[in-house]
Amino acid sequence: MKTFQVVPKISILDTVKEFIEKFSLSPEDLVIASPSIWNRYFQEAQAGQVILIRKYGSGEPTDEMVEAIGKDVTKSYKRVVAIGGGTVIDAAKLFCLEKFMPVGDLFDHVFPAAKKVPLVIVPTTCGTGSEMTNISILEFKSRHTKFGLADDALYADDAVLVSQLLEKLPFSVFAASSIDALVHSLESYLSPKATELSETLSFQAAKMILTAYKKIKEAGEEKKKEVIEAEAGKVLTASAMAGIAFGNAGCGTVHAMSYPLGAVYHVPHGEANYAVFTGVFKTYMKYLPEGKIKILNEELAKTLGCGQADVYIKIEELLNENILRKKSLKEYGLSRAELSEFAHSVIANQQRLLENGYIPMTEEQILSIYESLYD
Repeated sequence: MKTFQVVPKISILDTVKEFIEKFSLSPEDLVIASPSIWNRYFQEAQAGQVILIRKYGSGEPTDEMVEAIGKDVTKSYKRVVAIGGGTVIDAAKLFCLEKFMPVGDLFDHVFPAAKKVPLVIVPTTCGTGSEMTNISILEFKSRHTKFGLADDALYADDAVLVSQLLEKLPFSVFAASSIDALVHSLESYLSPKATELSETLSFQAAKMILTAYKKIKEAGEEKKKEVIEAEAGKVLTASAMAGIAFGNAGCGTVHAMSYPLGAVYHVPHGEANYAVFTGVFKTYMKYLPEGKIKILNEELAKTLGCGQADVYIKIEELLNENILRKKSLKEYGLSRAELSEFAHSVIANQQRLLENGYIPMTEEQILSIYESLYD
């Protein structure tokens, strides 16, 4: 039996003013936010304790970051409001629980995740999709990899899409986050847990993102910024759709293989996914070309205007020329010796993700993919 659910109530708003009026920030709220977004749009809001995430480190969320924030939250609160990208959202989800420290014990299921207060999530990038899921992903510093906690207690009560918050989104953030959403959509489409409902959302999200990339290419450098601002809201919607899809069907081998790269070399999550994405999908085609991936490639070829055999070449060309240049693993500083360590780490630590892959992967196959992407 397969199931499909959408838990958060979804609000789609144009302006921050609408959000403040609708959700009435109050002194009883704990707000965890991106400092740039908070300072630009929310300084006059009547919130309770406000945690600005960058005080606790840059980059992806970590166990140490959550523990440090937990020690600084000194006031009781009746609601958690997350306003930011993936780092803010994945950290904030834990603060709606009755108990979340020690964080390692929570993720190791030493004690259960039990919801204590409502959670409102406002994404400010167009890629995480985490506002729709019951998953929190943290880098565990001492373990040198990332782990995910999936529990229904982590669902937001409200997911709020505010297009105004993407007006000044830096291009690098747009690039990495939208690629993450693209990978979410394609991986969830191929997942063995996918349903017709999730597949429809997966493919429509991928089509919207790829169409936005094509418009950026057609606009040229002079009008790129203008087109991105026009398309960002659509990509935000696509990201939410992909979030619903992967929240139900899961992400797979791409995410599993990207986690060591992100944790050890602090590569932004979307970029780390891109580093391994086409390598994984080409391997899928090698071992099971006539399965579900054939249907996916037929549809992607229509959107991209290319032959089915050239889909992933075309996606790389589109991204490399206009969005984000794909780097070799060597360029991130990896040694060849680390590739086998990464492959072993994926098998040892990421079975939750690997079970959602299009085909089962052995450690030898994963190592072979890493090796093909090294130079």
